[in-house]
Amino acid sequence: MQLPSLLLLALAPVLIRCQLILPVDCNDIYHDDNSQPSGVYTIYPIGATSAVQVYCDMTSVGGGWTVIQRRMDGSVNFYRPWAEYKLGFGVAAGEYWLGLENIFHLTLRRSYELLVDMEDFDGNKVSARYSSFSIDPESYGYKLQVSGFTDGGAGDSLTYHSGSKFSTMDKDQDAHSSNCARLLLGPFWHNSCNYANPNGVYRRGADNTPSRVGIEWYHWKGYEYSLKSISMKIRPVK
Repeated sequence: MQLPSLLLLALAPVLIRCQLILPVDCNDIYHDDNSQPSGVYTIYPIGATSAVQVYCDMTSVGGGWTVIQRRMDGSVNFYRPWAEYKLGFGVAAGEYWLGLENIFHLTLRRSYELLVDMEDFDGNKVSARYSSFSIDPESYGYKLQVSGFTDGGAGDSLTYHSGSKFSTMDKDQDAHSSNCARLLLGPFWHNSCNYANPNGVYRRGADNTPSRVGIEWYHWKGYEYSLKSISMKIRPVK
């Protein structure tokens, strides 16, 4: 009768080691082997049953960044309802949104910083970095908390959105009298309404017909220029 208990006791260290090797984010993968290249990896934001594929940036500003949002070619439609923004969509090898629930659990477990990389259609690349990034649970509307801006040429178009709940076409939680996600064709942490619209319609550069619906970062290119690429990525604060 004692054998099962003894067996479990003997296996306990093995089971603990197996749990520890499940990476929570790309930073865990990077620290396990910092020679790993940027690419698609599997992480476990909420434990062993929460496997999700993400793109890991292993080179930018020291590496170990978990990409939570990426636009690059217009291959994925980002004008989607609340349920899809909650769970995530797209393909980690291309354009995707990690999912509000995954992002919440990541930032619940650790303190994160945020890096936003972007590029225009002339090959110019800039960034915006924030020393603190987190979102509240769904019961609080996945409210955004972001601060500590450092300029990498893009200017600060995100601090204005801090304290805002996430809004989609079918769930209006912004401070505007209308639904900003519908007006701008881009779900986001809209205030009243925006300086950033990274989930807007994929268009090519300068275009104001209709106005303000592209992938925009106001403090770099204004409201009438849709970026070629933008990615939002997080990493635990060292």
